[in-house]
Amino acid sequence: MQRTDYSLLSSSLGSQKTLSSFHYGTPGARPKVYIQASLHAEELPGMLAAHHLRPLLDAADVAGTILGEVILVPVANPIGLAQRVDHKPMGRFDLDTSENFNRHYPDFAKLIDPAVLDALGTNSATNVALVRKAISDYLINWQPTTELESLRRQLLTLAHDADFALDLHCDCEAVVHFYTEEACWPQMEALAHLVGSRATLLAKSAGGASFDECLSSVWWQLSEALTQKGHAKPLPQSCHSTTIELRGELDLSHEFAQADAQAIYAFLQLQQVIACDTPPQVPASLCDATPLAGSETITAPAPGVVVFAAQPGQLMKTGDLVAEVIDPIDNITHRVLAGVDGVLYARVGDRYITSGGELAKIAGATPFRTGLLLGA
Repeated sequence: MQRTDYSLLSSSLGSQKTLSSFHYGTPGARPKVYIQASLHAEELPGMLAAHHLRPLLDAADVAGTILGEVILVPVANPIGLAQRVDHKPMGRFDLDTSENFNRHYPDFAKLIDPAVLDALGTNSATNVALVRKAISDYLINWQPTTELESLRRQLLTLAHDADFALDLHCDCEAVVHFYTEEACWPQMEALAHLVGSRATLLAKSAGGASFDECLSSVWWQLSEALTQKGHAKPLPQSCHSTTIELRGELDLSHEFAQADAQAIYAFLQLQQVIACDTPPQVPASLCDATPLAGSETITAPAPGVVVFAAQPGQLMKTGDLVAEVIDPIDNITHRVLAGVDGVLYARVGDRYITSGGELAKIAGATPFRTGLLLGA
């Protein structure tokens, strides 16, 4: 194992933050897997899972069973981790720019399209190498002007050529759920089963330029561009990425984290990143994959105190009571009902809500939303 520390661009005199990565296997070996935790810095279960994954990787490293390459970044956001206001963590948005730490990543397909498409040929492996080289060149030439940009650039430099990228997050109060692009699902389905996903949400593109989609969308976008131009040039989906939501913010236990680490390790074995005599068994799915466009965000019709009637993981029917929002001044109780059938996979942690605020999410099977599918 090799540890590498990277100094981020300093945002202020006398201030310096560092990103640390842990490297296993042989650089350049395939498959390459990139794993990061807590890009939204207050979402800590991924950090604890990474803590429990490290001894498994250390043992494999000593045993010489790592066939590919694994890069682990257990603390992906030192900027957000240091942000606190009035004793409360503020790890989702950069206080300097007001930008979400998991949005606004580069659209590589648009950035490298002019230089790449005409250069591609008939050899699939050569085409993949050309695309990865073009992305690498872009990152080398990118000159960050803010601390946040330097973080984004460093994370992408580590991850841009990965075959698999796992971004570990969590929600406020939630069961395990799983986001991935449709093009990635065939390769990622086993991982969703291994981590025990209770809601698996698929989209061609969720929008918002998140970290995981930045890495995987370039491949299917360039492939579609080739088809539209009538070029018969092979370009396989060469990065499969996912955002895994490891339950809720307070679901921090060694039991959960050890199970999550074992699930990720089993996936590495399945992908022949780590050798094993007997491939791990993939458990049965706990849910059907559903479109992200079918996920309903339940909102509050009025401000008030929130009393939930439904628990994370509960199967809902249209019309079931999700929560009551109570106005104690006018003595009014607003009943908030499910608008779709499906599992309630996440809900907010606050118990006072303002009008229009998000309360919960239900994974419906029928798409009804269009446009940007991710929230702020």
